[in-house]
Amino acid sequence: MNRLCKCLASIKIIAIYNVLLWLCLLLVPGLASAQNLTDFSRPTSHFPDPVGPYLAHQVPPPSFGNTPRIETMLKDGKIRLSLSDAVALALENNLDLAIARFNLSIADTDILRAKSGESVRGVATGLVQGTPGGGIGGFGSGAPGAGAGGTTGGAGGAGGGASGLVQSTLGTGTAIDSLDPVLSASMNIEHATFPQSNTVLTGQQSLQQNSGVANFNYSQGFSSGTLMSLSFNNDRITTNSNFSILSPQLDSGFRLTLRQHLLAGFGFGPNMRFIRIAHNNREISDVAFRGQVIATVSQIQNIYWDLVNAYEDVKVKERSLELAEKTLSDDREQVRIGAIAPIEVMKAESQESTANQDLLLSQNELQLQELLIKNAITRDLSDTVLASASVVPTDTMSIPEREPVTPIQDLIADAQAHRPELAEARIDLTNREISRKAAANALKPQVDLIAWYGTYGLAGLQNPNNPDASFPRSGFSNAFADLFKNNSPDYAVGLNLTLPLRNRGAQADQIRSQLEYRQAQLHLQQLQNQISIEVRNAQFAQLQNRSRVDAARKARDLARQTFDIEQKKKALGASTSNLVLQADRDLAQAESNFVAAMSTYEKSVVELDRATGLTLAHAGIQVEEAVHGEVQQLPHFSGVAPRNDAPGAESRTDRN
Repeated sequence: MNRLCKCLASIKIIAIYNVLLWLCLLLVPGLASAQNLTDFSRPTSHFPDPVGPYLAHQVPPPSFGNTPRIETMLKDGKIRLSLSDAVALALENNLDLAIARFNLSIADTDILRAKSGESVRGVATGLVQGTPGGGIGGFGSGAPGAGAGGTTGGAGGAGGGASGLVQSTLGTGTAIDSLDPVLSASMNIEHATFPQSNTVLTGQQSLQQNSGVANFNYSQGFSSGTLMSLSFNNDRITTNSNFSILSPQLDSGFRLTLRQHLLAGFGFGPNMRFIRIAHNNREISDVAFRGQVIATVSQIQNIYWDLVNAYEDVKVKERSLELAEKTLSDDREQVRIGAIAPIEVMKAESQESTANQDLLLSQNELQLQELLIKNAITRDLSDTVLASASVVPTDTMSIPEREPVTPIQDLIADAQAHRPELAEARIDLTNREISRKAAANALKPQVDLIAWYGTYGLAGLQNPNNPDASFPRSGFSNAFADLFKNNSPDYAVGLNLTLPLRNRGAQADQIRSQLEYRQAQLHLQQLQNQISIEVRNAQFAQLQNRSRVDAARKARDLARQTFDIEQKKKALGASTSNLVLQADRDLAQAESNFVAAMSTYEKSVVELDRATGLTLAHAGIQVEEAVHGEVQQLPHFSGVAPRNDAPGAESRTDRN
């Protein structure tokens, strides 16, 4: 009784702890945002809760709150955001990563399922791309070829395959016995009346029988292809038959049965295939999540550079509008004193209207980029302060004086070693090899070695309807004791043979599995070729975009010199306001082109890192921090310089 009380007290403590933890996850946003993944590959033990394995797991609801990090950047209605801060916030809050994070736990459940001998359900390996912006997936759309939820049936076996591959025989082979022990019991009491056509056998015209049955069976399969079954059967029968010696009659017996596959299903390979595939799929999920982090970090960088581009473009348009407004004001004064013709004012008004329209378009683009970056680095934009806050990028673009050129073969070697897609394809090939061997084993006939040993015990009372017989008075304890005296043994050994004469189903599965394996080998080679092309294109694009930056810089410097010359000529009376404004518009366009070229160059650097799989290594990002959604050390990026804006330069750009 004391032990039972202690057990119940332990159960109550565990239940209270789980409730308090669940409430903390709901009420404390900072705690809820950091996701501590539960290892669902481990089963619930019977200790200290005996009924634990039969109770439903309660997965805490996801957190929809933002991490406290963003509050430290929100001041005076503005979010001052560096590239490192943007990526750190995305690792903590981005919903693409939050969705993909669940795939790790889902893969754990497959391991748990496979340990019981059940087939695996597969894992998702496709990228989740529900975050608009950054040139990935398009505005408001998912990735090309994405399925429900942004996932695809990829290498892990979640669907029928991807990239034209067929994956229908994953895990095929002989049936696997339950590796989880199973205890079954059958207990009942029965009253039956049987009318008799003659009285020779029972001495009664109506045979009445009361029976009680209590049978128990324990069975368990093993990964060697062995099945063990232990049965313990008991019954008590009372009858009105005149010829039955005992009434009630007590029977007790047990039997230990062993069955071993000798051909099909023999050995650890066929019987542990699901466990090995599940562990491989868990590794695929880890690699796929790393690919998700790379994709998300690359997307955040692209969105940030689009934001910087829009921010810089607004500043250019503001300066152009200020000059147009000043020129219009000066021309009106000149007209008032009769120094110039009124037509000059009309030209200046037209230039001022055009500059104002250009600024409005740039401001709208900036607002869109601010919305995209806020959506990418937060989980919830319902906070009115956060939703209305403007975003000020504190980093700007910087390029080295000399472009470092890495040999293309070194870049391709990096890609072959670090691209997640290749790692997934190689692990998938391992899974297909496991299935191929299991399908070949299933071709063999079913030959099982069978052996059992059992014994029986009998007890009861003398039937009062049969006084001629004599039987010593005994009870269930006597019948149970007889089991261990080996007075009534029952043992046997033998073979069971099942020989499918044409075996067409197994042949089809074996051939199909082989074909799918060869197909996957070709796909791996094709993927390696495609990645090599991606790396080459990324390097070419980076070099070309660097040339564009140099050309745009020269065009900007020329436009600036032309503008300065026109201003000096106007001061000397050798030029007109219209020519100055035209030169200013040319300068504004050249500056916008230069900023766009810089942004394109920065994004080509991002693409080269993604193509080689070195995004996380170059940024110093730990995947483990992304798994838990809590960044301890800020990432760092090359090609980034702090912005040095003069005081007051953000008067129009940094609006509320």
